[in-house]
Amino acid sequence: MTESLLLYSGHDGENAPHTQGIALMLFKPAQNALIGWESHEPRIIKASFKTKKEGITMNVIQSHVPSNDYNEDVKDQFYNRLQSIVEKCSRKDLTILMADFKRNENGERFANLFAFNKLVIGGTIFPHKRIHKITWTSPDHITHNQIDHICINKNFRRTTEDVRTKRGADIASDHHLLVAKMKLKLKKYWTMGRTISQKFNTTFLQDTNKLNKFKIDLSNKFQAFHNLLNGEGTTVESNWKGIKEAITSTCHEVLGHKKHHHKEWITVDTLDKIQERRNKKAAINTSRTRAEKGKGQAEYTEVNKQMKRSIRTDKRKYVEDLATTAEKAAREGNMRQLYGTTKKLAGNRSEPERPVKSKEGEVITNTDEQQNRWVEHFKGPLNQPAPLNPPNIEVTSTDHPIDVGPPTIGEISMAIRQIKSSKTAGPDNIPEEAML
Repeated sequence: MTESLLLYSGHDGENAPHTQGIALMLFKPAQNALIGWESHEPRIIKASFKTKKEGITMNVIQSHVPSNDYNEDVKDQFYNRLQSIVEKCSRKDLTILMADFKRNENGERFANLFAFNKLVIGGTIFPHKRIHKITWTSPDHITHNQIDHICINKNFRRTTEDVRTKRGADIASDHHLLVAKMKLKLKKYWTMGRTISQKFNTTFLQDTNKLNKFKIDLSNKFQAFHNLLNGEGTTVESNWKGIKEAITSTCHEVLGHKKHHHKEWITVDTLDKIQERRNKKAAINTSRTRAEKGKGQAEYTEVNKQMKRSIRTDKRKYVEDLATTAEKAAREGNMRQLYGTTKKLAGNRSEPERPVKSKEGEVITNTDEQQNRWVEHFKGPLNQPAPLNPPNIEVTSTDHPIDVGPPTIGEISMAIRQIKSSKTAGPDNIPEEAML
């Protein structure tokens, strides 16, 4: 997912098992509105967002209820923890609770939680066909239940416009995607951030025809800009804005932007199998008899196996080809290609951000409190008292033959030529290749 943020809560021990865990994925508007979030071990996560309604915060709690196989103490402990989290949310705020409640033997706990906190189950408000309410299908594909719920506190019941399942979403799961439509808007909370600019496709400049067209278009824009300013009083800032606009607009028109390719190793054959699996999923959803559904499910299972097998084959071939390319680049001394290929082989893995902690070692998730903690942290080392006996340092002579005049056109051209190619552009988004 492009520019998405994953908030994850799970086992955090060094040798923790790779089980359970829960997460929230935030896109850009939600990231900008994020106030803070809390991790509550492997089954509960909470995030708070600023809304456009003054004084109202939206709290989203995602949880995963222990299955019926767990003993009663584990279930009671989970519901008590969930209750303590929900009751800490202000009654004037919008609280959304999402969970797979597995309520077969948890009915009483489930009912008490909702009654005590005055929560409304979104799936029971809106009239839909039964197929649009079912959220789970048993392994035998016969039993269908509504066990996944999106709930909201009663005061904001009218904020929810619709809740239903989307059966077309296909991830080979026994659960259907449950979607809620809300009419409460989020408001940007972050006051600063980094703007990510798209890279121009400068490889086109290696083509003689494209290079000539780029030079002609850029020359025409500079001429038009010069004629526009002719006879008018200009400043350095206005000149720079005109030059920047001429270069970036020419890059946009002639070179275009680099396209982001997801999973470049997937072949057309695998994409066809993915589409075939989608078609089998649609056939299951539209089947009218149990026999049709059983046949469709068997076909879906077989196509799913073929798709996974094809994906593994594609990935293996992709890695082998990259390894061959890296070996060839190493033999030829092509360090740029070797580095790029090795980076692809290693993958884009990044360490998760470490949480900010208070002096007492408690995790701080609120943004304002985190900023205050950083201020508190740096006040100590950066605000030390002046030394009692400062060293006597002699002032050196400043009369050195240094040329401090403005740089010449030749010096600027030489500096541009010395820049390594394929480097990321600066804040002006002008690539080095466009200035040569």
